[in-house]
Amino acid sequence: MSDIALFKGGVPAYLKELQDDSTNAIAGGGDDLGQYRISIKGGAFREMVGNKEVRVSEERAMNVIIVKAAPNVYRSYYEGAYVEGQNASPTCWSVNNQTPADVVPAEQKQANRCMDCKQNIKGSGQGEGRACRYQQRIAVLVEGETDRRKVAQVILPATSVFGEGEKGKLPLQAYGRHLKAHNTPVVGVVTEMRFDINSPTPKLFFKPVRPITEEEFEAVKDVKDSPEAEKAVSFIVAPPKAKEEGDDEEFEQKPKAETKAKAEAEKVEEPKKAASKKSAEPAPELANLVDNWDD
Repeated sequence: MSDIALFKGGVPAYLKELQDDSTNAIAGGGDDLGQYRISIKGGAFREMVGNKEVRVSEERAMNVIIVKAAPNVYRSYYEGAYVEGQNASPTCWSVNNQTPADVVPAEQKQANRCMDCKQNIKGSGQGEGRACRYQQRIAVLVEGETDRRKVAQVILPATSVFGEGEKGKLPLQAYGRHLKAHNTPVVGVVTEMRFDINSPTPKLFFKPVRPITEEEFEAVKDVKDSPEAEKAVSFIVAPPKAKEEGDDEEFEQKPKAETKAKAEAEKVEEPKKAASKKSAEPAPELANLVDNWDD
């Protein structure tokens, strides 16, 4: 039996309440193993705990419930070439999509405003891309495993966020507008994340699958405002200076209150060139919308 077959669908119901100190013991003790996230590196859904890959899906699609989204699209610029496996901190970054974060050291800031930054010009990065890249962070529950209340972070590149898309193949912001047009909250539906097989780099499309069940709704209520969900959508950057004694904190970047929008995927216009599985009965209140989603 493969790992994927073994873990698919989670632990059987009769084992879920079993207390297992032995697993903790052989794993080295402790439960804080790092951020749980779903990476799309290499065009595959890779479940990660910290920097360790624990499971890879061979499927082209994954069903999740989006329980929280960052209110803004973040931006980050890394000086120098990318090194595989290296967890380098960005040189300059923004949490409001307008200006560098307050904690970016003055000597590392590339401009006072993102719109004036030379790293924001097409062609400043590889090919026609920008050296300063966009990303959107969402927190999800995996379908079929909502009883675990395990929130996973998904970091989406610009190609999975911007654009119009087409029926059944929508980038994140277009997907959010599609749901809003049907007066349907993203937390109230199971969302399919599917790889675009025609893209040379990992890129996801989104579409609604079904309303969540009452059982799934209880799980969503438990985690959507949890510290784990908040951490999943926050931009956390390691200190740019060497640690000193007693300095073990990371920079947690959060937009100021006045810049916050709704957590569901709101439209953020990409700037122009700078001047310089298991089926379930739908919840009654959303069931009548299913037939109209793809109109």
